[in-house]
Amino acid sequence: MRISVVIPHLNQPAALERCLRSVWEGTRRPDEVTVVDNGSGEMPEAVCAAFPGTKLLQERTPGPGPARNLGAAVSSGDVIAFIDADCVADRGWVAAVAETFYDPTVQIAGGDVRVGVADPAHMTEVEAYESIFGYQIERYIRDMGFTVTCNLALRPPVLQAVGPFAGIKIAEDRDWGQRATALGYRIRYVPEMRIFHPARSDFAQLTKKWDRHMGHDFAEAREQPRGRLRFLIKTLAMAPSILAELPKVLASDRVSGAGNRWRAFLGLARIRLYRAGRMAWLVMGGDPARLSGAWNRS
Repeated sequence: MRISVVIPHLNQPAALERCLRSVWEGTRRPDEVTVVDNGSGEMPEAVCAAFPGTKLLQERTPGPGPARNLGAAVSSGDVIAFIDADCVADRGWVAAVAETFYDPTVQIAGGDVRVGVADPAHMTEVEAYESIFGYQIERYIRDMGFTVTCNLALRPPVLQAVGPFAGIKIAEDRDWGQRATALGYRIRYVPEMRIFHPARSDFAQLTKKWDRHMGHDFAEAREQPRGRLRFLIKTLAMAPSILAELPKVLASDRVSGAGNRWRAFLGLARIRLYRAGRMAWLVMGGDPARLSGAWNRS
């Protein structure tokens, strides 16, 4: 069982170094790693050279999707595992990928994504919120037919059958996963395939993420029968949903302590009210491209 790892990268050399170290120093080493730079001001040649067995390529088409496509195209493994440059793999991540795909019925797998925090006992508001409400992978797979591409593993023939990952104009992980499930592929949730994603540094970074998602969602809704009506109903329900999520805040095992739970609830309230305002703006004629175009580029 040969495992190839593909990592898209853009202007994050320090994070890439941490990611590569976590991948190479796990309990099972990958058979090859390909970093695909997506237009950085400086190629991370020195970072990649510090980890023998790491190949560095460049993809100039903007977006992690095209970078993943190039990395997958040059990979020779029986399984390709994707992780993002700003993420850190659990020590057992590659081993869990291999163990999962020893089952010949598994074609696609999505793993657990936890938020990495500086001090678990005293989280920031954004860290506490994202720890509970970010990256609900099992629900994404069960209810929405996709998994996030920052922790995705698949067999190469599946990618050939489903087609490439899309660019930055659409939500490429949701698009690819739902195309796969529409073809009959089943995505298996594997909690042992765990990685850690950094929390957004502040509320502005969190709103940028949601701007991108809301722009994609509204653009898709406009193309569907009664899609605008469903989007309007979701907009009207956004603010009242804050109180409905309180039991989840109180019961979650992803945070501990009353202070962290209170900060998670404050973060929830702030972001849901922000989303309600932005969604109302879209319903009243706002251009979704202004939101979905938000990306980590100057």
